[in-house]
Amino acid sequence: MKVIIGSDHAGFAYKTILVKMLLDDGYEVIDKGTHTSAPSDYPDHAAHVAHALLNKEGDRGILVCGSSVGVSVAANKFKGIRAGVCHDTYSAHQSVEHDDVNVLCIGERVIGIELAKDIVRAFLKAIFSNEERHVQRLEKIAAIERGEM
Repeated sequence: MKVIIGSDHAGFAYKTILVKMLLDDGYEVIDKGTHTSAPSDYPDHAAHVAHALLNKEGDRGILVCGSSVGVSVAANKFKGIRAGVCHDTYSAHQSVEHDDVNVLCIGERVIGIELAKDIVRAFLKAIFSNEERHVQRLEKIAAIERGEM
């Protein structure tokens, strides 16, 4: 699996640690920045990850900022992106299994790094269930994106 990852300055330290962990775990990683701790704008990094995912450069995305809320809001503006804020392992795997979330958002100022690692692993190992009720709900979300609801 190829993982696209990005962060702003407030998530830079965790992103750096997570990139190493992902590589050690055998994932391919595309790092969309930031590449320093200098202040940067989270919408830019969310857009880089969203565009890369939509262009099929990778299979899943991860965004890290201070709280995770900003990158989630920004990423969810892109049609086809389903970004979920997850600060526990249950939400991380359930969001994929039921909601086909394709971008995990975590907050460096909210959780510890060991929990962040566990959350990332749970997210990446999860598989969408394809259960009819979940497929129908995703179609309703697609209808919202098309302006039909």
